[in-house]
Amino acid sequence: MSSLTLLFIALVIAGLAVEWWLSTRQIEAVRAHRDRVPDAFAGQVSAEEHRKAAEYTLAKVALARLGAVVDAALTLALTVGGGIAAVDALWQRSGWGQPWLGAAVIGTVAVISLLVGLPLSLWRTFALEARFGFNRTTPALFLADLAKTTAIAVLLGGPLVLASLWLMMRAGPRWWLWAFACWLAVTLVLTWAWPAFIAPLFNRFSPLKDTALKERIEALLARCGFRSSGVFVIDGSRRSTHGNAYFSGIGRNKRIVFFDTLLAELDPPQIEAVLAHELGHFRLRHVRSRLLASVAGMFVGFALLGALAGSPRFYHVLGVPRPSAHAALLLFAFAAPAVLFFITPLSSLWSRRHEFEADRFAARHASAADLASALVKLYRSNASTLTPDRLYVAFHYSHPPAIERIGRLESL
Repeated sequence: MSSLTLLFIALVIAGLAVEWWLSTRQIEAVRAHRDRVPDAFAGQVSAEEHRKAAEYTLAKVALARLGAVVDAALTLALTVGGGIAAVDALWQRSGWGQPWLGAAVIGTVAVISLLVGLPLSLWRTFALEARFGFNRTTPALFLADLAKTTAIAVLLGGPLVLASLWLMMRAGPRWWLWAFACWLAVTLVLTWAWPAFIAPLFNRFSPLKDTALKERIEALLARCGFRSSGVFVIDGSRRSTHGNAYFSGIGRNKRIVFFDTLLAELDPPQIEAVLAHELGHFRLRHVRSRLLASVAGMFVGFALLGALAGSPRFYHVLGVPRPSAHAALLLFAFAAPAVLFFITPLSSLWSRRHEFEADRFAARHASAADLASALVKLYRSNASTLTPDRLYVAFHYSHPPAIERIGRLESL
């Protein structure tokens, strides 16, 4: 076994060890404070609600730990353990030519990954979420969602994989530039098409019927200089009692979406404040900057893949004796997260800063007090812990912790 192979194994194990250490800190922090509501939330969150949030958080962390172990084991099994090589050798017997052979290997590995993760997904939905009263997904709806997701992956991802494999074999040393262009085009089309054509396959989107609330929202949109294709209510209550609000799409196909569970939980001034926060992400160009960062990361990834795919050592280090275009794509897909894990605090920090900026925007165009009270309701109804560990937050929280965020809003 080469030194680079040992280094890769060490990276995967180190990532798992860090994840386990962080989750241990989170468990200890939540347990230490679960019997006392923080002073900042006294009178707003009951002791019973606080304990429920603690127990819910502990259950989610325990499941995430198991998921991290499964992911690490799957990565090592498919790479240096010879899993991808075995699937490749199996399909070689079919006598198929490229790119169909490569697509079959990639599809088989994707199915293996799906099946390995399915038990945890089932447990999360029908045991963990149900235990705390959040789940409303039926087995039939779960299977329907799984079938639709798989069909979309095959219909959209299949041609993209075939095109990438063809380019890797026929487009010369600069194939990765053409492949990057293909992936970028598909990403932009999906971002544009998702709200109007794909998301409705999973949920019903209804125009907002509350006339007074609609007028209030339209006035806010005018103040913020935002245009969209409409304000919609999504039937999120079919799957969960958790509430949310978001806007999606680009160009003229932007949609503002409220979960029906959110509308049932908040009053009109609070809904306006939450929407002002979401609009802040748009007006402050957070969405654009994140999209550009994603594009830049994609470009760097394809450039790196272009360099590695031509090196036989890349395949040998990661457990594949025979170089091929499909093996390069698979190995890169499984190896990259082992490295990217250690820079997640940077992306999480960037996201939390965006949340603070959007809160300040909301305070200028709506009410900071209404946003703070809305967040308290959402923390309470979603059973979000109020006492997370700071290092766990640094790695895993895309939003600021409750005490810090509410404190800044109160100062505004």
